[in-house]
Amino acid sequence: MKCRHCEQALALDFVDLGFAPPSNAYLVPEDLSRPELHYPLRVKVCEGCWLVQTEDFAERDALFSADYAYFSSVSKSWVAHARDYVAAMVERLALDAGSLVMEVAANDGYLLQFVAERGIPCVGIEPTHSTASAARARGLAIEEVFFGRESAAELASRHGKADLIVGNNVLAHVPDINDFVAGLACALKPGGTVTLEFPHLARLIAQTQFDTIYHEHFSYLSLLAVQRVLADAGLRVYDVEQLATHGGSLRVYACHAAAALATAPAVAELISAEHAAGLADPATYRRFQAQADAVRFGLLEFLLAQRRAGRKVLGYGAAAKGNTLLNYAGIDAALLALVADAAPSKQGKLLPGSHIPIVTPQQLLAEKPDYVLILPWNLQQEVMAQLSEIQSWGGQFVVAVPQIEILG
Repeated sequence: MKCRHCEQALALDFVDLGFAPPSNAYLVPEDLSRPELHYPLRVKVCEGCWLVQTEDFAERDALFSADYAYFSSVSKSWVAHARDYVAAMVERLALDAGSLVMEVAANDGYLLQFVAERGIPCVGIEPTHSTASAARARGLAIEEVFFGRESAAELASRHGKADLIVGNNVLAHVPDINDFVAGLACALKPGGTVTLEFPHLARLIAQTQFDTIYHEHFSYLSLLAVQRVLADAGLRVYDVEQLATHGGSLRVYACHAAAALATAPAVAELISAEHAAGLADPATYRRFQAQADAVRFGLLEFLLAQRRAGRKVLGYGAAAKGNTLLNYAGIDAALLALVADAAPSKQGKLLPGSHIPIVTPQQLLAEKPDYVLILPWNLQQEVMAQLSEIQSWGGQFVVAVPQIEILG
C-alpha cells in the first residue's frame, strides 16, 4: 500500500484491530439470518508525510449509505459547540448578508441553522440522504454529493465561491484526501478562510483512544501531516486552536497561500509540540499496539469480574467508537446485555458485529444496572447528567478509555 497523500510505500504499522464491520452499519433483527461483512481494520503510518491511515478495504459508498444513522443534533453539547463556533466566526471574519458560508459534511444542519438564523447565505454539502433530508427540513440548502475537486467547481459555478468553508470532523472521513483538499481550494474566495476540525493524533496516542479508529475514518491527523496536505493544494495554515471536543481536537484555519492573512505563532508552536510528542518518531507508533491491548484486556477483566459477582453492567451510546472497542475486545450481549442511545434512528436496532440490542435511555433505567459503561467517553458529563437517576439505587458510571475508571 502507498500513502494516500504522497504515495510513499507504507512500511510502519500503527495498530491492527482485527476484523470488524463498518461501525455505523447497524442491523435490524432480520439481518441476523444473513451474512455480515467484516473488513480488516489496520492502520499504517507514512514516514514521508506522517499521515496515519487505514488500509483501504471498504468503499466510501458502503460506509456512508443513504440510511446513515449518525445525526449530529442528538448531542446537545455538540450543537452548543457549533453555535459558539458560528458566533465566533461571524465576529472574526465579519460575515454578513453579503457573505457565503459553505459547510462540507453538513449532516442534519446542526451548524448551518445558526448561520441561517443570522441572515447569512449558506449551503451545505452532505452525501448521506438521511441526514441531508433532516437538514432540508430545517429550510437549509443542501447539495447531496461527495465533495472533491470536480463537485467543488460545479458548486462554485452555481453558488459562488465561499468566504468561509467549514469542515467539522470530515477531513478524516475522506478516502481521497488530495482531491478533497483541492476542492476546498477551488471553492474558496481569494481572501476566504477554511476551518477544519478533527481529532488530534497526539491525543489519540497519549490517551490510547484506539476506539476512534474505524473504517469511516480513513486518516488520523496531526498538524504536521495536515499542513503538508493543505500546502500541496495551495492552501496555507495561518492559525490553529486546540479544542476539548472528541477527546482533544484541532481547529485549523487555512487560506490561499498568497492571501494577506498573517500566520499566527500558534502554528509553529504546535508543530514544535508535535515533534516533542514523537509524532515524527517511528518508535511512538510502534508502541501503540500494546497500549490498545491493555485497554482491551482491562475492559474484559472488568466485565468478567462483574458477571462473576452477579452485578449488572449495561452500556450507553451506540457510537462508532464503542463499536470499535466492543468488537476488538470480543464483547457481545453475554457480557453487555444492551446499549441505550438517545437517537431514535438507532433504537430497536443491533450494534454491528457484537449484535447487542440498542434501546431507549428509559429502558436502560428500568433495568436498574449496577454500572453503566459510557462508550462515547467524550460525552461522559452529558451522559451522567442524563442518567443521574441511577445514583438513586447506588448505580455508578464507568469508562474504559484510557483505562477502566469508575466515575461514581
